[in-house]
Formats: sequence, C-alpha cells, structure tokens
Amino acid sequence: MPENSPISRPLPTARQWHTASYTHEQSACVEVSEGPVTGVRDSKNRDLGALFFPAVEWAAFVRAAQQEQV
Repeated sequence: MPENSPISRPLPTARQWHTASYTHEQSACVEVSEGPVTGVRDSKNRDLGALFFPAVEWAAFVRAAQQEQV
C-alpha cells in the first residue's frame, strides 16, 4: 500500500464528527470528521464504522457536489 494512503497512517483515536447544519434534527444523515484524513459515517449506524478518504479527495467530492456534478 502506498505510504500516503490513509490506511497506512494511524488514524486519530478521538475524532470530532459533525453533520451539515441544514439537516436539522433529521435522523437520516451522514457525519463527517475532517482532518488530513476525512471520515464519513452513517449517523444512525455508527457501529458499522466509517469510510476514510484523503482530505484532498474529500474536498474534490464536496466541490463537485456543490456544482451538481455528482
């Protein structure tokens, strides 16, 4: 696995997770934990774990979503 892969680096033990402010109190959301490696998880099924992406890839996804390209 490449050295710059998010899997090859240790992940922080404590992460701060947040949801989008416009989700209000809806129960069907994703939570995101941003940093050098961005984590994404289901807010209703946290025990299933999270997906992790390099921060630059997550930023590219967010930009594409904002431009309605995904």
